Amino acid sequence: MSFNKYLIPLDEFINRALYNPKNGFYMKKNPFGEKGDFITSPNISILFSEMLSVWTVSFWQNLKCPKKINLIELGSGNGQMIYDMINSFKNFPKFYKSCKFIILEKSPHLKKIQKKKLKNFKVKWIKNLNEINKGNNIFIANEFFDALPIKQFFKLNNKWFERFIKFDKNKNKSFVNINSNIKKIEKKIGFKISNNQKTIEYSPAALEYLKNISKKINNNGALLIIDYGYLEDSMKDTLLAIRKHKISNLLNEFGNSDITYKLNFKILKKITNNLKLKCQGITTQRNFLTYLGIHQRAEIISRGLPFSKKADIYYRLKRLIDKNQMGDLFKVMLVTNKKINFKLGF
Repeated sequence: MSFNKYLIPLDEFINRALYNPKNGFYMKKNPFGEKGDFITSPNISILFSEMLSVWTVSFWQNLKCPKKINLIELGSGNGQMIYDMINSFKNFPKFYKSCKFIILEKSPHLKKIQKKKLKNFKVKWIKNLNEINKGNNIFIANEFFDALPIKQFFKLNNKWFERFIKFDKNKNKSFVNINSNIKKIEKKIGFKISNNQKTIEYSPAALEYLKNISKKINNNGALLIIDYGYLEDSMKDTLLAIRKHKISNLLNEFGNSDITYKLNFKILKKITNNLKLKCQGITTQRNFLTYLGIHQRAEIISRGLPFSKKADIYYRLKRLIDKNQMGDLFKVMLVTNKKINFKLGF
């Protein structure tokens, strides 16, 4: 990996580590699943995707069942979620006929895996949200925003500093903090993010996506965000590298580790309010899936099954909703235009 400068901002470093066309983490491998680096909810249990299907059809019904609607998955991973959702939609033929399935995917490697998995379905792949017209658009972002590069700022002795990565002549890497004009950053974000904060984590890429999505849903539509995050007012340093399901060294495992962070959903809500959107609610994954009837669905599909298969269904269900597993760690947030009222799951 050649770096042409000895000092780069954290978000640029993360972007190269994850998305460099030659050796970026997401560009060269499939990190999903038990044998990969981490596992996501759709790969734990089909119940997760089924609940999202129920929610999506209900939202469409709330829009008075338009004859044309786009369902856009932001970053489809190994394609499991959209695969299970499309199969579920076949039980709702009117919706199935009305819906166009779209995937926004940056990684050519993952796109190949998705295309193979979804070869029997009519799915459109896009590289840019500008390819989507205004209209009835439902965006689903499951563990999408946490994979976007972030900047970090720290308040030290009443001054704000931005985190950079420094390279020495031998390509050894270290963190350094450099004086920053926080007012410039706040101008871009649109509000005083530094108020009562000592740490700031903010993703310029996420802000651009949200601005773009806001234009696509300001008529009729929604953005459903499912991600791991927290609701406290104070931001904290949550930057993390993960390899083979374990925390790894962010600087040393360049291109071989996932780099992620926890979303601050209160900040996310402020950003969406600023974009003239309405946050319908923020809840835990546990509450969201429970309200949608995941227990009842587990009961239905486990009827008549041998004990071992039944036990497996409930073990997987527990991973999704248990407070000590993904249940409380993951949050769900729904954003729509201001005219819409839809609280299902919240």
